[in-house]
Amino acid sequence: MRATLMYGAGDVRVEDVPDPRITEPADAVVRVPQSCICGSDLWPYGSVPASGHGSRMGHEFLGVVEDTGPDVPGLRRGDLVIAPFVWSDGTCGFCREGLRTSCRHGGPWGGDLDGGQGEAVWVPQAPGTLVKIPARADEALLPSVLTLSDVFCTGHHAAVTARVSPRTKLTVIGDGAVGLCAVLAARCLGAERIILVGRHKDRTDLGREFGAADVVAERGAEGIELVRELTGGDGTQAVLECVGTTDAIATSLGVTRDGGTVSRVGAPQYTEVPMDFGTFMGNITLTGGVAPARAYIPELLPGVLDGSLQPGRVFDRTIGLDQTPDGYRAMADRRALKVLIRP
Repeated sequence: MRATLMYGAGDVRVEDVPDPRITEPADAVVRVPQSCICGSDLWPYGSVPASGHGSRMGHEFLGVVEDTGPDVPGLRRGDLVIAPFVWSDGTCGFCREGLRTSCRHGGPWGGDLDGGQGEAVWVPQAPGTLVKIPARADEALLPSVLTLSDVFCTGHHAAVTARVSPRTKLTVIGDGAVGLCAVLAARCLGAERIILVGRHKDRTDLGREFGAADVVAERGAEGIELVRELTGGDGTQAVLECVGTTDAIATSLGVTRDGGTVSRVGAPQYTEVPMDFGTFMGNITLTGGVAPARAYIPELLPGVLDGSLQPGRVFDRTIGLDQTPDGYRAMADRRALKVLIRP
């Protein structure tokens, strides 16, 4: 089969790899009708050292079941499924608590394992990992269903961990796909006012449609000052940091009101958080982390299937599998927000 591998910074190739197969009783093999490129894929794309051994790529995908082991009840050939970006058994202590990303017997896609940016995927722990989609699901809804594998659940996680409620005024840092999904998630939780910090008009326009009342394009100290002006000088009760850089964290802390919360869900590209004595005095809470998508899917799926939630609008380019290297370049060059792949 064909699959995407990364050999180093800027070096993405689509090559022939071995077909996936069942090796354990709880395994499944799925064909991939839709996958995508994640913003977090751009970090290794820009910096990973060159290697003679390519790493399999892709952790957001839908699947059509091709085969299952004997210990996979409830799934059969032809079923459409969502695969969250981390596989998990669904039974360990962490899974029972809803923290599927810390599963004692789970792990991520890609690397030396199958990745979602390919024609098919071997799925370990299939009963705990895969979520079956009703056969009646409209084809036009599938891009939005696909976002439940990661990006929409990540935006939702930012809002949930920041305790967004109908009384919350909040700031979203970043107009990438995660930031826009965070805007949509916050709106769904009833946020009173959403300020979006981003400078790409086509993206922030979508952010307004998703629920942002205000857009701040400026960065750094100027951006912080403008957000504070919009909030009477105090800042907002919650800040959803959806970028992952030191500057984004500094801006987040700068626009948070005393007693507020910063939820960071951008893949961190920093080793230290710039929290000074002033932040300490402001009693600002820092939370967030990687989203346990599998725990959120049952909650979010009905709204996607009835069309009331349309996070799939973050996809602004569709390509074939062999064009995946072009998709990476387009996202890295900011010529695409999020690229959908149809193998």
